[in-house]
Formats: sequence, C-alpha cells, structure tokens
Amino acid sequence: MRISMPLQYAGEPKDAVEQVVELEKAGLDTVWVAEAYGYDSPTLMGYLAARTERVTIGSAILPMYSRTPALIAMTAAGLDYLSDGRAILGLGASGPQVIEGFHGIPYTKPLGRTRETIEICRKVWAREEHLTHDGKVFQLPLPAERGTGLGKPLKIINHPVRPAIPIFVASLGEKNVEMTAEIADGWLPHLFIPEKAESVWGSFLAKGKAKRDPELGALEISAGGLLAVGEGEDTKKLADFTRPMIALYVGGMGAKGKNFYNTVAQRYGYEEAAEKIQDLYLAGKKEEAAAAVPDEFVELTNLVGPESYVRERVEAFRAAGVTQLNVTPVGENPAKLIEKVKEWAS
Repeated sequence: MRISMPLQYAGEPKDAVEQVVELEKAGLDTVWVAEAYGYDSPTLMGYLAARTERVTIGSAILPMYSRTPALIAMTAAGLDYLSDGRAILGLGASGPQVIEGFHGIPYTKPLGRTRETIEICRKVWAREEHLTHDGKVFQLPLPAERGTGLGKPLKIINHPVRPAIPIFVASLGEKNVEMTAEIADGWLPHLFIPEKAESVWGSFLAKGKAKRDPELGALEISAGGLLAVGEGEDTKKLADFTRPMIALYVGGMGAKGKNFYNTVAQRYGYEEAAEKIQDLYLAGKKEEAAAAVPDEFVELTNLVGPESYVRERVEAFRAAGVTQLNVTPVGENPAKLIEKVKEWAS
C-alpha cells in the first residue's frame, strides 16, 4: 500500500502545505485536497505543486455541479502540467445541502452527471478529435434549441502532459459505488470500516468490476483514518477527536432521509446510533451527537493505539482491498509516523 493524507486546510492552508513538504521527505506518496465550501481545491493544489517535488496531488473531492466537465478537464490538465504529471482528479457529487444551498444548482441526475463528466474529461485529455458529446445530461456543442446555435466543437489548446489522468470517485450509494468500480481508476470511500467493507460494498464493487474495461487496470481504493501510536488513555483520547467529525457527517450532512453518510452508518449496523446522532445534531446538540458516536465506530474507522495494534489495523485495511492508506498522523513527530506506517504497509 502507498501512503496518503488529507490536507488539513480549514485553518491555515499554507502551514498545512509546509507539513506536506516535510512529510514528502518521510515518504508520503499522495496528498488529497478537499473542497467543501471554503477555499477551492485547485488553487491549493497548484501551490502544492510548486512546493513539492515527488508527492502525488489529488482533489478529494472536486464537486462536479460547481463546474462544467470541460472546465474540470482543463483544471486537471493544468495541474498535471504544473506538477509534471503528479495530479489525480478526485470527483464527487457532494449533496443537495451544499450544491443547492451554496452553489444554487439543482441536485439532479448525480449518477449520469458523474459518468458523463468522466467520459468528457477523458475525451478532452486524449485530444484525438474535436470535443463532442451527446448525453442525457450534457450535449456538446449545445443544441441550437437550447442556445444560440453558434457553438462548435473544439479541442483543448494545450497538449496535456498525460492523455489519461487518474480519476478517483468519492461514492457511497450502491449504484454509485457500482459505477465507480466500472469506470473510475480509484474509489474514495469515507468513514471506511475495513472489517465491514465486504458485507456492505462487496456485491456492488463486484457488479461494477464485471463491466470494467481491462485497460483501466485494477481499481484503486484510498481509505484510512487518524493515525496515532502510543499506550494508555491519552492515546485512546486522540481517537475521540474524530467524534465531532463523524457526528457532523452522520448527523449533519443532509436532511432526514437524504444523508448518505447516515445511510452508510446504518448499513454498517449502527442503525439506532445513526438515528440518535442525527436527531441530536439536527436539534443543535452537537456535543451530545458526538458523544453518541459508538466507541466501536471510532475505533474501526481509525488507526490508533499501541504499535502492535496499529499494525493490525494496517493489515485490516490491506485485507479489505485498500491500495492507498489515507492517514492523518497525530503526535509529536508526524514524519516518524509516516515512516513507520510506510514500512508496515510495504
């Protein structure tokens, strides 16, 4: 397994980038840059490209509704150029709460939009012919009855560094996971529990892989959690730092019946807890919602404890098919943690 980490961008992104520069020297393979409703991902990725030499730089995730497919392709190609071929395009549909609330775009046809966005991106990068697309979501050029009738097929002006940039998809729904396994280079699951992965995701991954083009190669999976090594209660308390994040996603990322993360928690077997967390969170009781996150959920989504135990967690993620262990190192020496986990994962 390769080692990746999410960029902690919510506070001071420049400081987070400096940490990546140091962790790159310790063996970090990939850094993922999120985009929610704060700073945009590509700007930070461009800065990372200038400040690093070897680490792969991925968006995790770039919400598709906020950009046209052609712009997404142009952005990825530009980042790949700036980084000398080190870019990964991580895509996701996000959810109605952000897309309609922050961007003002109707949250419609997420599956079709994802599939067609990937198709269009690959056409742009291949640069084999002028860009055309006749889909259910996108039509290029735009038909005359929907515009001026003056649009014409074009090619991207620049020649992309690579004709195919790796595309990872953040998916949680059953059909979306199946589609990811069919057409994407990689999968970015969130709140991943390796011991429950086969029972929850196995059949949908298998259906998608059965339709997968062999030229894509094997599906990559990037998943993990908080990484901390140590003994005693102080170390265990580190894992508790993830409780508010879990509560945010399970409880607050969507309305009742429209929260994908809550559905995942239920499918993992935490139906009662998922409902309680959501009720508390939506009632404004965020601390109580965090406290309601089951200890087992916290433990299984992270890699925290004595060294022997953390090594067992690494193997659990490997056994679940994870090819890129995505960790957030916490402690006095994050670089040393990256060195250790890279050794264990090799």
